[in-house]
Amino acid sequence: MPAKTKRKEKETYSISELAKEFEISTRTIRYYEEIGLLSPKRTSGNQRVFTKRDKARLKLILRGKKLGFSLSEIKEMIEMYDLAGETEQIKLTLRYGEKKLKEIEEKIKELEMLREDLLAIREMLLNRLKELEGQK
Repeated sequence: MPAKTKRKEKETYSISELAKEFEISTRTIRYYEEIGLLSPKRTSGNQRVFTKRDKARLKLILRGKKLGFSLSEIKEMIEMYDLAGETEQIKLTLRYGEKKLKEIEEKIKELEMLREDLLAIREMLLNRLKELEGQK
């Protein structure tokens, strides 16, 4: 049985290739570039050329957004790697993660209270409806 050949990953990507792969708009990628989250190289024709590193950063940005981090928090976490190394990046990410977990726990409590309020109002309205229908 022949050995599987490992598919070689591309070295560079166009903006449309990344947009398609991550299912986002090219405008989103350009915005991330505008605010300094991505810094693609340019061709002589001024077209953006994204590296594997840019692709990895984009993946981190999108994961951070999905987890509820702001773009400024994501930028700070990503830049920490270049500024102070992986250890400091992990520490910062953990701090932001703890903060986000607290926010989520608070939101869950608020939603549970809202649910209880809605259930109580529903019960009250159902009882009133029964009273009104019984008066007919």
